[in-house]
Amino acid sequence: MEKYQFGFGCMRLPLLNADDVTSFDFAKTEQLFDAYLNFGFTYFDTAYTYHGYQCEKAVRKALVERHPRSAFELATKMPLRDFKDTADLETIFNEQRTNCGVDYFDYYLLHNMGTNVYEKCRKYGAFDFIAAKFENSNAYPQRK
Repeated sequence: MEKYQFGFGCMRLPLLNADDVTSFDFAKTEQLFDAYLNFGFTYFDTAYTYHGYQCEKAVRKALVERHPRSAFELATKMPLRDFKDTADLETIFNEQRTNCGVDYFDYYLLHNMGTNVYEKCRKYGAFDFIAAKFENSNAYPQRK
């Protein structure tokens, strides 16, 4: 089967209450995730800050806890506005793995990169941190 280049973005998941960004409609979310997978798509994109910092946990519940890890690719992002120093990079990354319930991410991005945070990323080694997670670790599967 051809590999599709299409992603499921989780920035706005279905809610039970439009005034509460954390009131996830898990029945609807699970239905959407399952349909997406059933059509042969595999790439899911979430972020630390989405849905009041609760989206990664929702993705864990609706996707990770219900499907084998080999059935999907998961991307999340380092929140550039939230880290304060080099130690925060590791702390946030580990929190994200816990939030998502995974041992590894298939893709890990620097979120909302702009001139306002570029120097901060250089100062605290964010670029090297991200590269090292994927280049120097045996914990991540080798890409094909």
